[in-house]
Amino acid sequence: MMTRFFSMVLVCGLLVAAVPAQAQTKEYIGAAKCKMCHNKQPTGEQYNKWAASPHAKAMASLKGDEAKNPKCLKCHSTAFGLKLSDTQTITVAEGVSCESCHGAGSAYKTPTIMKDKAKAMAAGLVMPDDKLCKKCHNAESPNFKGFDFKTYAAKIAHPNPAKGQ
Repeated sequence: MMTRFFSMVLVCGLLVAAVPAQAQTKEYIGAAKCKMCHNKQPTGEQYNKWAASPHAKAMASLKGDEAKNPKCLKCHSTAFGLKLSDTQTITVAEGVSCESCHGAGSAYKTPTIMKDKAKAMAAGLVMPDDKLCKKCHNAESPNFKGFDFKTYAAKIAHPNPAKGQ
């Protein structure tokens, strides 16, 4: 009886392990979790670069009723509109955080996955492009003055010198 029980547990465990990463729920973890690995000088201090950027201050740039307007919040906060679970630590207040550009981090956040770009991308890491940025940087914005991806990407670049980027 015990052997049969352990066999069933083993089979169930193997089935869960066999579920591809894409089928697993990807949750937003928030910039504070990204900071744990992306705030070291030898690897580029990406968190500090983000924290000093207009993206991190996107919520503070909203005035009065704008801070409650869904038309504004959809671009000024990564967390706005998400159905957040208890395990997701992202907040509306952090503005346009890492995961706006790089995708929900729960499935690719571990160092073993992040060290392999192909694995990280298979697990949901996004490398932002013109199309992604133009979801917010477009004529719908009342402050829109044009958008050149190459120019703006250079302004917010946060390479990892340890990887030769």
